[in-house]
Amino acid sequence: MKLKNITIEERMKHDNVPDLSIPLIEHGQISCTENYGLLEVGSNKKVNKDSMFSACSISKFLTAMLVMKLTEQGLLELDEDVNTRLMSWKVPENDLTKSKRVTLRNLLSHQSGIIDPENSFVELNFVTRIPSMVELLAGKTFYSEHSIEVRYEPEGEFHYSDAGFCLIQQLIEDVTEKPFHRVMHELIFEPLNMSHSKLNTTMLELDKKVSACGHDKNGKLVDGKYPIYPYPASSGLWTTSLDLARLVLELINVVKGKSNIGISTSLAKEMITSQRGKNWTGLGVFLEGSAKQLEMTSLGWGIGFQCMAVAFPYLEKGAVIMTNAELGVHQMEGVIGEIYQSLMS
Repeated sequence: MKLKNITIEERMKHDNVPDLSIPLIEHGQISCTENYGLLEVGSNKKVNKDSMFSACSISKFLTAMLVMKLTEQGLLELDEDVNTRLMSWKVPENDLTKSKRVTLRNLLSHQSGIIDPENSFVELNFVTRIPSMVELLAGKTFYSEHSIEVRYEPEGEFHYSDAGFCLIQQLIEDVTEKPFHRVMHELIFEPLNMSHSKLNTTMLELDKKVSACGHDKNGKLVDGKYPIYPYPASSGLWTTSLDLARLVLELINVVKGKSNIGISTSLAKEMITSQRGKNWTGLGVFLEGSAKQLEMTSLGWGIGFQCMAVAFPYLEKGAVIMTNAELGVHQMEGVIGEIYQSLMS
């Protein structure tokens, strides 16, 4: 994959994007990383390979990889009722769950029947403390004021859900008896050398020397500069573009039977297989195309940040595009979309 027929600095200026970072994967290797712009508008802090961004919902791709690892270890089961292994909180039973139970496969593919309550799952409110997942799932926090429950029959409809990934986080903490961020560090970050990635981030833990500040679609700093989401499995990842490229490369490696974290090829292929008749959704990722041309994408869009990870697992190529701006348009539009089209041409 190569950038062609695009002047990135001009497109960044047009879209009010202060900084942008792009690693490319070719022939099953990270071939290069290109960095442009500033970590904070009006400063002299330039983006480099160690600059950290909020990956927003790309966290779900990361969580899916951890689920595959724990499934490989026998601690999780994709098609089992999640209530079987949940200890701290249970999915409330109702008429919709009598014939079909909520499974990890349902949750990862956003087909569990769970719908996020209106105006829920916003960024961290520093007036309130960081909630536990149990409090959040039970509807006892500022971030979700209604208990999470099944509102459609599982596997009946697709509804993108942050709550579903909060449920996955609690399940992982219950079966491992460890904090989610620690499990991720031990099983994913450490073996993949993702040394600049964090999930247990608070403002105090962020290294502001290397962390990008968030900006709105007009290029202005967002309130607080560093938006944080207190539900890591869904949206809590802060990482560098290079670390994220290592995760994308791991998926490519697993598919060809060369995993560095111990996931089987069969489980990796489950991730990139269309789920329950919805051809666009895999497990924690989105899909397009088929056979050798199969494309996997993961998108992140939150306060002050927008990003995209893409892989063609069978062609052994991919890319990561991270910005510190909320563009106000879908990733397939604006500078991210133009870079993507350049790579595809």
